Amino acid sequence: VQLVETGGGSVQSGGSLRLSCAVSGFTYSNNYMGWFRQAPGKEREEVAAINSNGITIYKDSVRGRFTISQDHGKNTLYLQMNNLKPEDTAMYYCAADFVAQVGGTSGGFYYTQPLYWGQGTQVNITS
Repeated sequence: VQLVETGGGSVQSGGSLRLSCAVSGFTYSNNYMGWFRQAPGKEREEVAAINSNGITIYKDSVRGRFTISQDHGKNTLYLQMNNLKPEDTAMYYCAADFVAQVGGTSGGFYYTQPLYWGQGTQVNITS
């Protein structure tokens, strides 16, 4: 299984970016795929997840600004990020094959450790 993220970069606060994750060798199932991020000096945190039925889960701080989607035909996972804020600055990782459930701490969601990870793409938001 290979996950390759693209689309990161530097934008000003209020701007938009779309991250893509090209997926190969993975069999879609009822488990989730999603996006995580890690800012310097902070722990990795969940951002958004989606399963093969299109059910989505978001961290509270990105709900309404970020949209996760998938294109099975293109084997690609997306994260559209609008109204970006400096606190969104982080390395963003695509991940696959985990269970997710609403109700986590700090406005996040519960999830099991994903089996597969991409190498990450850096997002920098300047004020």
